[in-house]
Amino acid sequence: MTSPRPAAPPAGDTPRSLRERVYEELRERIVEAELPAGTRLVEREIAEELRVSRVPVREAMQRLESEGFLSVRPRRGSVVTEFGPEDAEHLFDVRENLEGLAARLAARQAGPEELLALEELLARARAAAESGRLREAVSLNADFHRAVVGLSGNPLLVELMAPLDSRLRRLFRLTSAESDGEPMCGAHERLYAAIRDRDEAAAESLARAHVAATRASALRLLKDRRDTP
Repeated sequence: MTSPRPAAPPAGDTPRSLRERVYEELRERIVEAELPAGTRLVEREIAEELRVSRVPVREAMQRLESEGFLSVRPRRGSVVTEFGPEDAEHLFDVRENLEGLAARLAARQAGPEELLALEELLARARAAAESGRLREAVSLNADFHRAVVGLSGNPLLVELMAPLDSRLRRLFRLTSAESDGEPMCGAHERLYAAIRDRDEAAAESLARAHVAATRASALRLLKDRRDTP
């Protein structure tokens, strides 16, 4: 744990809000690769750094373990898990089907204000990509996927996709390169146009094609990284 020490938690934090803040802090560090795979997390050290008791840290780590971000290893304790090709395959299998459905429903449901918000999000992502701000572009493109799911108008679909969001952002962070900005923005802009035009079949087809293209490049990179000594 090498990130700067944050301010002490505000007085009056409830046990639940404190636990959530510790969980979100650790999760974001893992997602953003500030805590890379194999990093050992020591409950006492984290509690000291975040200026909290060990109870919310323990609860946050247990939650991260249940979500696949941490694993417990003999003689090492809790370590950040690898995100390998097999993990990506499982995520893409789910994404392709659920995001295709979300895009179809978004084309049916989205109203003018929601479309405008989606368009503004795309403009910010393209500006970040063209300026070479890859980390920001990756974050905004993940926001785009989340927004399309939200536009589906299907609360069950939103609920099913929510636990995948952090894994998706971690995958984007691990596998994105400078050259990915333009293709990703272009794919999202074409998907937006289909949603705007209420072309449900095209929206679903474009969403599935985008996930399939992302799958191919991400798996290639993850396999190359695993095979590199």
